[in-house]
Amino acid sequence: MKFLFTTVLVAIVLTAYGQTKISGRVHDMRGEGVPGANIFLLDTYDGTSSSGDGKFEFNTHETGTYVLVVKFIGFKEFRREIVLINKPVIVEINLIEEINELEAVTITAGAFTASDEKRRTVFRAIDIATTAGATADIAGALNTLPGTQKVGESGRLFVRGGDGNETRTFIDGMVVLDAYGPSAPNTPSRGRFLPFMFKGTSFSTGGYSAEYGQALSSALVLDSKDQSEESRTDIGILSVGADVAHTQAWASGSAAGKIQYTNIRPYFGLINQEVDWKTPPESIEASAAFRQKVGKRGMVKFFGNFNHTDYQLYNHDIDNTDIKQLYDLTNSYRYLNGSYKNSLNDNWIVRGGVSYTYQQNNTFLDADHALDTEQGIHVKSVFEGSLSEKVELKTGIEAISRNYYLNYSPENGPAINRAFDELITAAFVEGDLYTSNRFVTRGGARLEYNNLNQALHIDPRISFAYKTGKVGQVSMAYGVFRQSPKNDLLRVNDQLDAEKSEHFILNYQRIENNRTFRIETYYKKYASLVKYINGNAYDLNNAGSGYAQGIELFWRDNQTIRNVDYWVSYSYLRTERDYLDFPYRTTPTFASGHNFSIVYKHFIAALKSQVGATYSFTSGRPYNDPNEEKFNHARTPAYRDLSFNWSYLPKPYLIVYFSCTNVLGRDNIFGYEFSGNMNAEGLYNSRAIRQPAPRFIFLGIFITLSKNKTVNQLPSL
Repeated sequence: MKFLFTTVLVAIVLTAYGQTKISGRVHDMRGEGVPGANIFLLDTYDGTSSSGDGKFEFNTHETGTYVLVVKFIGFKEFRREIVLINKPVIVEINLIEEINELEAVTITAGAFTASDEKRRTVFRAIDIATTAGATADIAGALNTLPGTQKVGESGRLFVRGGDGNETRTFIDGMVVLDAYGPSAPNTPSRGRFLPFMFKGTSFSTGGYSAEYGQALSSALVLDSKDQSEESRTDIGILSVGADVAHTQAWASGSAAGKIQYTNIRPYFGLINQEVDWKTPPESIEASAAFRQKVGKRGMVKFFGNFNHTDYQLYNHDIDNTDIKQLYDLTNSYRYLNGSYKNSLNDNWIVRGGVSYTYQQNNTFLDADHALDTEQGIHVKSVFEGSLSEKVELKTGIEAISRNYYLNYSPENGPAINRAFDELITAAFVEGDLYTSNRFVTRGGARLEYNNLNQALHIDPRISFAYKTGKVGQVSMAYGVFRQSPKNDLLRVNDQLDAEKSEHFILNYQRIENNRTFRIETYYKKYASLVKYINGNAYDLNNAGSGYAQGIELFWRDNQTIRNVDYWVSYSYLRTERDYLDFPYRTTPTFASGHNFSIVYKHFIAALKSQVGATYSFTSGRPYNDPNEEKFNHARTPAYRDLSFNWSYLPKPYLIVYFSCTNVLGRDNIFGYEFSGNMNAEGLYNSRAIRQPAPRFIFLGIFITLSKNKTVNQLPSL
């Protein structure tokens, strides 16, 4: 018995003596302990987990050289060779955070994106298509977002104190010189491109990438769809015309074509109009798209849009309405876009393209005739990818060539010809540095050279974003942006420098359970704006300046109420400019101080319907009343609009669509026109600029023919 006890005691002592204790602490880059990390010796059963403060300790009988492994979700795997010789081993383990594309912070300052679900979609194509009051117009829907001002007589995107010309549209990275169709004076225009063409929409109200130039206030970046998955034919019977489209798909690509005829004349014959139309607008439009996969990872895209529009109306004299002038416009438009994208490997992508824009306006004002033509070609090449898991790089070069020509032949007097040929060459570089999943810095610069005035500019862009938690983040952005003056100014003086703006943006965004809250404040400084010298429109310089500042709120919720999606936006804007013929710095006529919108969408399964409503409010805008002493001191009444739409699906392939703008028929006034001569009382007579009609009512029947009879055009509406 004594022998047995002694044997067991010796065995215990030898066993204890043959063990090696491994201990230490697991912490992150900030020195904070990492609890619950898995620590073990590779190819053994020996290991443990770290405690709440990151400390660990375990014993092993192994001897020799082994690999100590530490794993924890969100961090890179840690490995280190250690030598086990029956002596305690103490290891200090510093885990490096792993950059996860799904979890990493993204820059949100100034941007509403919908191009990648992983990047947390805020606005999608179907949101645009089903927003009441927008009638499937991209600008109309985006005007319900914060940062925009409702300018009803234009219909364009006016962003943060900038006019409609300061927002530039890009398709697949290529510029569109004019993204809006022609419109009569003081009537809203529509965008030329429908939202269902695009898989992604990025609307940036400031601080956008160095890739996008020639945009002073805002960039609307549209990413077209890739190949279609199935063949289909779409037919639309509309209250204002008709359209037919066909898509043919094959294994590695697809082709689509559409032709649309629009004739507002019968509709205007039924609805009284503020505009005295002789022949209301009529247009024919055709579009075509081709998509083809190239190799394993490449894609080639071609897109074309062709439009012809004409109309005639009478402009009546303010003092004597019996005196009128015939205004006759014929517009021809062509846009072609070809792009290529290919993955060189898992980390690097090369893309590029070329776009061509042609637009001609043939205008008669009684016997006076003006023919102005603009053509432009944009060529771009971009190389982007990852230098490491923490550094992403984008760099590229581009050239934008524009040719403009005006021939004006008045009834009495000599003809006037004005023209310019502008070539802008540019290079840009931009990098994202992910310090962690919580913090990212984006820095870059854009270099531009203009051949007209031999001006060379280098403009910096920088942004920061920090995740405050799992669902919230703060972003900041700064950048310098330039844009050539409008054609009607540059044709007078082609030596004008580019107009300039600086953006300062601070943003907080929180997304959780299909709910989005966003608050953003900004300051924008303008310089080198075009100014009339001594009020002379034919003597110009870049002495103008200005500023814009404000705060914006956005809330979206498609979770709380079943089958309901709604969003609310509010913008406060304070802006002043001294430019063009302004005698001093003051608020421009297109800027409103308060803008509010609420958009509501409800799918009612029992009725096979989706209904929507949009309410918009805009405070009064300034206008210049020559009967007052102060310039731009008068204010219009507030703008209010309640619009409604309804999509009914009696069959999966059949949609009946109805929409009505300004349901309550409010008489919205956008400004006033004044006579050039005083009346007998020594005052200038005026005329209000109103909506063309109290309401616009649209009715359409849309049929889709396909093998899959559940496909329809709802996302297109």
